[in-house]
Amino acid sequence: MSPRTHLTSADDVPEQGGWLFTVEEPNGSLQEVFLVRLDDGIAAWKNYCQHETDQELYREEIGAVVRDGGIVCPKHGSVFDAVTGDCENGPAAGSTLAEVAVTVELGEVYLTDDDVEFSHAGPASAGDDDDDDDTPGSTSHLRF
Repeated sequence: MSPRTHLTSADDVPEQGGWLFTVEEPNGSLQEVFLVRLDDGIAAWKNYCQHETDQELYREEIGAVVRDGGIVCPKHGSVFDAVTGDCENGPAAGSTLAEVAVTVELGEVYLTDDDVEFSHAGPASAGDDDDDDDTPGSTSHLRF
């Protein structure tokens, strides 16, 4: 797919919370990805907990909770190493976050993952272009 796509300035990735964008998977589905600032760079992780894939790690209200170098699942409390994605505690122990390849060059962040294609900045729902009326095009977005 796309060999290199500019995402944002490294300065725009906050110390806490991260920076959210959406990619298109090879099967055409959209997947949220978030950037987190590390001591020596930036990492990108797909926005779901390995314990329960419908649990988002990055939430619009607060971003990603990052404490002492770990990304905290807001539902279960599992902590994933922000550098490696590995989890050693809680329900997700023994799992690893799904990484997306990014590169930082001259203070700019680029998507360099061959397996996904950049869709847009922000949440997956921000890419919906069929908001011409108030009726949903699908009920798949509903949660009970």
